[in-house]
Order: sequence, then C-alpha cells, then structure tokens
Amino acid sequence: MLPGSPKKEDRGNRLLPRHSTMHLLGPSLLLLEYLAFSDSAEWKFERPHTLYSWDGACVWIPCQYKIPRLSEALENLTLYSNYEYDDVTKNFKGFILYEDRKPWNYTFHPKRVQILGDRSSNCTIFINPVLEQDNGHLGLRLITKTDRWMEKIDLNVSKTPLSPHIRLPPEIRESKEVTLTCLLNFSCPGYQIRLQWSLEEPGITLTNLTTLTTKTVSTQSKLTFQPHWTHHGRNLTCQLWDHKAERIVSEETVLLDVKHAPKEVTTVIQNPMRIREGDTVTLSCNYSSSNPRVTRYEWDFQGFRREDSPGVLIIQKVAWDTMPITCAACNQWCSWAPSVNLDVQHAPKDVRILQISPSSEIHSGHRVLLGCNFSSSRPRDVHFFWKKNGIFLKEGKELGFDSISPEDAGSYNCFVKNSIGQTMSEARMLRVLYAPRKLRVAISPKEQVMEGKKAVLTCESDANPPIFQYTWFDWNNQNLHHYDQMLRLDPVKIQHSGAYWCEAANQLGRAQSPPSTLTVYYSPETIGRRVAVGVGFCLATLLLVFWGVKLQRSWKRIRSQQGLQESSSGQSFFVRKQKVRRAPLSEDPHSLGCYNPVMEDAISYATLRFPLGETDTPRPGDAGTLETEGPSPNRDDTVTYSVLQKRRVGDYENVLPASPEDEGIHYSELVHLGVGERPPAQDAVEYVTLKH
Repeated sequence: MLPGSPKKEDRGNRLLPRHSTMHLLGPSLLLLEYLAFSDSAEWKFERPHTLYSWDGACVWIPCQYKIPRLSEALENLTLYSNYEYDDVTKNFKGFILYEDRKPWNYTFHPKRVQILGDRSSNCTIFINPVLEQDNGHLGLRLITKTDRWMEKIDLNVSKTPLSPHIRLPPEIRESKEVTLTCLLNFSCPGYQIRLQWSLEEPGITLTNLTTLTTKTVSTQSKLTFQPHWTHHGRNLTCQLWDHKAERIVSEETVLLDVKHAPKEVTTVIQNPMRIREGDTVTLSCNYSSSNPRVTRYEWDFQGFRREDSPGVLIIQKVAWDTMPITCAACNQWCSWAPSVNLDVQHAPKDVRILQISPSSEIHSGHRVLLGCNFSSSRPRDVHFFWKKNGIFLKEGKELGFDSISPEDAGSYNCFVKNSIGQTMSEARMLRVLYAPRKLRVAISPKEQVMEGKKAVLTCESDANPPIFQYTWFDWNNQNLHHYDQMLRLDPVKIQHSGAYWCEAANQLGRAQSPPSTLTVYYSPETIGRRVAVGVGFCLATLLLVFWGVKLQRSWKRIRSQQGLQESSSGQSFFVRKQKVRRAPLSEDPHSLGCYNPVMEDAISYATLRFPLGETDTPRPGDAGTLETEGPSPNRDDTVTYSVLQKRRVGDYENVLPASPEDEGIHYSELVHLGVGERPPAQDAVEYVTLKH
C-alpha cells in the first residue's frame, strides 16, 4: 500500500459520495455503511517488489489486485512510466504506456505493452521489448466509480544483460554431496534463456527451474555433485546463454572452498647437494593442498616422534648412518608422508698442496714441482684441478714448472672432486726470488716542468726480495749520491734539464734503468728578463752599426777626395747629379757657369780652376775666390764640366719652371790634379748618351 498525498487524495475522492449518502439517508444508516466498508477500506495488490530486465529483452509482471468494494467494477486502467503527482491539478502526470477504459475501447494501446487479466483481479503486465528508458518505476492507475488507486511498481532495466548469482552452501566437504544454485532474477515467457555451469564431470546432476509468481520472478539452475579435494581453489562459473543473441551474455564466477585433510604430504631434503657427513641437514614437511590450513607437524626421527610447528626439521652434524625419516602434516586430520633415506656421503677430506721439489727457496729459473693430496674420500674415484689466483690452470695431480719465472708467483689452490662434491685446499703462496728487473724512471707530475716548480723522479722496479739500495745518475753519468727511491728537485732549475737514470740492487743482483729526460722550461719572469736584455742588445748593435756606417762613409768620402787629388790627370768621370730644386742663378759676371732656359737641349760648360800645389808658383789671381777669378785660357789645370739637358715637353719659351730639376748627365774632364807635370790637354770631344 502506498502512503502519501496521492492516497489521501484518492481516499478523499472516494469518501465524498459516502458523506453525501450519510446526509441523505440520515444517521440511522451511518453505522451500516461504516460496517460495509470497514473490511475492505484499502486496495490490495500482490506483485513482485522489483522487476529486473535489460534493454531489448521483455518483462513479465505478475499482478493481482482487489477492489475495496467488491460490488464495484473497474472503470479505467492506465499504466504510466516514471509518473509524478501534480499538486496543482491534484492528479498524476507522466508518459502513458497503456490506457484502457470502460467499455474498453482501447483508445491508446501500444503494441509492446499489454495488460493481461480479467479487469477484475488480474493486472499482469507484459512489455516486449522493454527499453532502457523504461528504467525507473511504473504507475498502475485503477479507477472505479467511487474510488481510485495508483500502484507503484519498481522496474530495473539495465543496458546489458543481468548477471546470475551463485548460492553456496555453508560448508563444502570432500566426498560429501552438495547442491549449488545459480539464480537469475529474470523470467519472461517467450524470451528463451538458459543457465549453464562450467563444471562438467561425471556424477553431476543439473536441475533447472523457472518461477513466475506475484512473489518471485526468477530462473534457477541447481548443481549437485560430490566434491573432490582437487576442486578446492578452482573457479566455478554460471553462465547466461541468450538464444536470441546466440551467445553467453553474462556470467558469475566463485572460488570453491572444499574442506579436506592435507594432501600429497612429502618429506623434502632442503640441502642443495647430496648430504655429506657432518653437514647440517634441513628437512621440510611439504603438502600440496590443505583446507583448513595445516596447524602442526609431526616427525619420526631416530625412533621417536617430535613436533615442529614450522614444518622444518634441522639435524646438526648428521652421521653417515642416519636412519630414514618421515613426517605428518595435520589440520583437523593428519596425513603421513613416505619415509626418506638421507644417503649420507662425503667429499674428499683434508686436501693440501705439497712442494715436491725443490725443498728450499725457489729462485727464478729453477725447476719446481707441486703435488695435491687428500686424506679421505667417499667414493674414492676423484679428479684433481689446479687454480692460480682463482683462475683455472690445468687438471692433474701434479703441477710442474721447468724454468719458473717471476710471473709464476702467486696464490695456488688444488681441488679434489668426486661424484658427491669437491674440496679445495688452503691457498699456498708460491714465492719466486729474482734480481731487480723492469727498471724505469717515472717523472712526476710530467716530463716537462717549468722552472721554479717541483719535480719528483721515481725509480720503479720489480724485485724479490725487495730492493735495498738505489743510486741516481745524471746525463753525464755522474753519481748524484742520492740513494732513495725518489729524487726530489724542489725548486727545479733550468740547469736540471737532462736525462736521468737509476740503479737498483737486492741480495740477488743489480740492474740499471734506461734514461728518462727531464725538460725544464723558462718561467714567464725569466723569459721577460731575457727578452728585455736581447732587445737592448739589438738596439745597441743597430746604433753601433748606424754610426759605423756613417763613419765609414765619411772616411770613404775623405779618402776619395784625397785619391782624386793624388790620381793622375786626364782621367774622365761621370757625375749623376741629384734632383734638387735649382736656385736662381747669379748674374755675377764671374760665375762658373750659365743657364739659358731657351736652350734646353744645349750643352752648358763650366770651368773649374784648381789651387796651386806646394811646388806651384802662385799666379796672379790665385788668392781670390773662385767667383772673382777670371778664366785663364792658358792654364792647363782646369776641368771642363758640361751638362746635357733634355727638353721638357710642354714648356713655354722663356718660361722658367717653378722647381726646375736637373735630369741631365754631367760630364767632366780632369786635366790636372795634384802635383807634378801636367800632361797636355786633350782636344777630343767626349759624348754622353742620355736615357729618356
């Protein structure tokens, strides 16, 4: 029955006619009317509380109802989808799926929704197909002449098919028959489905059941079988087969919990290798399955029983004649394992290396023979192996060296192996004595060092016994009288540059290293000082050269003048006159020469008069200057000086250039220089060739 405002509204509508009757018939009929309605004052419905389906399937809703007044008949029947009550209109509104009224004209009758029954007590509803949007609640509206009712029906429509549900009994025990139920809250006539199980074994019984009542709508499948302990922990699945889709559309899986005693109990030796005498042996009691879990263990060892809850038995220093052992694992029941024999054996014992020869110290170049021995082994069939510094050398009982070398020194072990295991001897250090060798001089930090820094020379060597004396020598093979392994130069100087070598000695001999060269570079300060001195020396040298050249030229000039005076007369020479700005010519009538700008291509002559020598007799006019002396045509100690100039292209007549230059060739004839008899003057004419 639905409480709330809709029922109050319905009840009010139903009682209005009753109050009118009471007023009409009077108080005498009030009691009779009350008694008549007191037994059936409420509508009565029987139907499932919630219906389940999925999109595309169908839904069958078994429904029975009873009208409060049996004498009244149903006037109107309407089926709403997700209805609501309107407080304004005092009525229900929603999407109408089905509507029928007396005289049952079926004015609104969708094909997929049907109301089955006799319109008096059966209100079964069939929707095919049901849609996902139908999910929610349905409202079945029933109206008589004097009363009305709205019955709410919950409808759960999922997008995908429903999943079945497996119901398990409280306990499943091994070998005890049990029944499991697969339930699906769905059943609809005309829509074929089937529930099936994943467990298919002999002795299984299946029972299928469909229920369509006003209390329950479901489909069931019952599985009856006798579980085995191997079923424990297995997945059991119930699947929904849809004939329309022709496939499995949903399923549910459960894990079977089968109670049973421990199964496949075994005693396991945990030692990774076969047991050897004196070993610590660990045994465990194992099983493959137990439900409930194992709570305790029992052991049968050396004639008595003991318990060890972790299921592990540890035997210290096991003997070779240990008896067979067995164990049991227990939960509510105990299960014993078969006995196990330890079969105790042992690997070779007391393995050691013997030096067969020589019996004394081993020197480089000697013949050496080593042997491998042991005290006990079971079984006796053994193999021998040798290792040096952990690296395998060879197989065999003996290890020999025809001529042992320092490289053969090291840590040696021998292994003795049988079918049970192998035993390694203690390491034996083989010492080989030899004189110093592989000497070299190492320079640190490097072979090139700057002056002022620190250099360390180390004499590196290989010797046994160790070297007790070092001697250092320089590039001149001079003994430095330094006897340590390291030679320190701090600070290092330029004078230290050169080759160094060392000599090392022990009780067996001595050896020398090859020379190593130490190079010492100047520091920036020294380079700066030396550069300054060099530059000063160069400048001084250049200055001396300059003054020397200048003095040499002056000396040559003086010597040339003296040579000209002393040379014989009649010699001729050429003079290349430098280009200088010509000074204005003097108008003095006693000048040595003349210049006529009009005659550019003419030859100019000048007469050079020489002074008298010491033996010459002064002549009139010799005391005067050259400009004041007049020419003497009878003198033989004169020089004829001629100039041949080329014409300047573009010059105007009688126009003197602003800076005339003499580009001519000067020719002179020296008639007489110095003392002695003057030769007669030559009357020949000398020519000069000009280059344009």
